[in-house]
Amino acid sequence: MTDCGCEKARRDLEEYLRNEVCKTQHTDIAEHLEHCDGCRDEALVSRTLTEVVARACKETAPEELRDQVLAKLRAVQATH
Repeated sequence: MTDCGCEKARRDLEEYLRNEVCKTQHTDIAEHLEHCDGCRDEALVSRTLTEVVARACKETAPEELRDQVLAKLRAVQATH
């Protein structure tokens, strides 16, 4: 039984999504994803997760909430 390209596509998926593979590999993986539902689904999940994490990292808590959390942490540290 020969691999239909899934093993290679999944191994290089993260680099592919970050555009860190050479043009030939990029074309091969893109072509594979076009024809393989399983790998395409995995790529969609990875891409979505990466985007959600990136958005979350850009968000900041309101200053008032941040001050409240820091005050509670200081209070807990003072009692221990």
